[in-house]
Amino acid sequence: MFDFFKKKPAPSLTENISEPTVAPQPTIETPITQTIAAIQAPEVEKSQSWAERLKQSLSKTRKQLGNQLASLFGGGKIDAEVYEELEMILITSDVGVNATRNLLDDIKKRVKAQSLDDTVQLKAALKTAMSDLLTPLQQPLDTSKHKPFVIMLAGVNGAGKTTSIGKLAKYFQSQGKSVLIAAGDTFRAAAREQLQIWGERNNVHVVAQTSGDAAAVMFDAIHSAIAKNIDIVLADTAGRLPTQMHLMEEIAKVKRVMDKALPGAPHEVLLVLDANTGQNAVSQVKIFDDALGVTGLVLSKLDGTAKGGVIAAIAEARPIPIRFIGIGEAIDDLRPFNASEFIDAMID
Repeated sequence: MFDFFKKKPAPSLTENISEPTVAPQPTIETPITQTIAAIQAPEVEKSQSWAERLKQSLSKTRKQLGNQLASLFGGGKIDAEVYEELEMILITSDVGVNATRNLLDDIKKRVKAQSLDDTVQLKAALKTAMSDLLTPLQQPLDTSKHKPFVIMLAGVNGAGKTTSIGKLAKYFQSQGKSVLIAAGDTFRAAAREQLQIWGERNNVHVVAQTSGDAAAVMFDAIHSAIAKNIDIVLADTAGRLPTQMHLMEEIAKVKRVMDKALPGAPHEVLLVLDANTGQNAVSQVKIFDDALGVTGLVLSKLDGTAKGGVIAAIAEARPIPIRFIGIGEAIDDLRPFNASEFIDAMID
């Protein structure tokens, strides 16, 4: 069952979104009139644990980073040349210049304090330094403080927002929570249709409309969630290029409308990042955070990149909690971030 709203065409999303001063039209609930074939996600081998799947999915990153480290940590004296090689390996693995320098400073202090003299011992020192950097970002999302708990998702086009919403819906349902999806990317009809498919797969309501008024979609969705006593609202937004500041301002207006519909909403602003973008992800975090006040990150598509090291660069530049990571196409391939498991999968 889905919620749809049929309204008169509104201005395109590239035009200024005016904040509604009157209540929107009442919610009209109708069944889907077309049969949409469900997206078939690949089956996951049941015998594999999450840690094993994570390690398999990070194989490209591990090949880029871990294999080079293995040769460096094969034995020998710790000297300036070793540190230079380690620095080059980390930088070329998208760890970032600042994060690399801080990791090296940390490692050098450990080497001195523990009187380490063999490169074999550097592996444990690196993993500990990485753990100190990434563990503070391991903060699971707590949705128990509000009902409905409204989660606004943002990100550039192609980052994986819509797919992440479908997986998040499944994740929250597995916790026994009810979910409603707000199809706020009114700029792309394909995004709305994709969310409808995800909604069908997960048996959740989808609030959508065919006009370009994203703010009205959010307003209606939140009020629908309140009326239905829904636990979680997942609110999609149109993709934004962080360099298009007028569009960033529009999405900020949408956020303010959500607060009007339910004071305090959204309770979480999740920024979805495509791990394949490497260092560009760092600039995205900064710009979206400045515009929206990002409270959590979703790092998607880690299975298709050798740039998983960017997670350290993000932690150094803007230490926002990483709520979830995505490692594949299966519906349960989005899980809460665990620093220790991630480091083991990336380096071992």
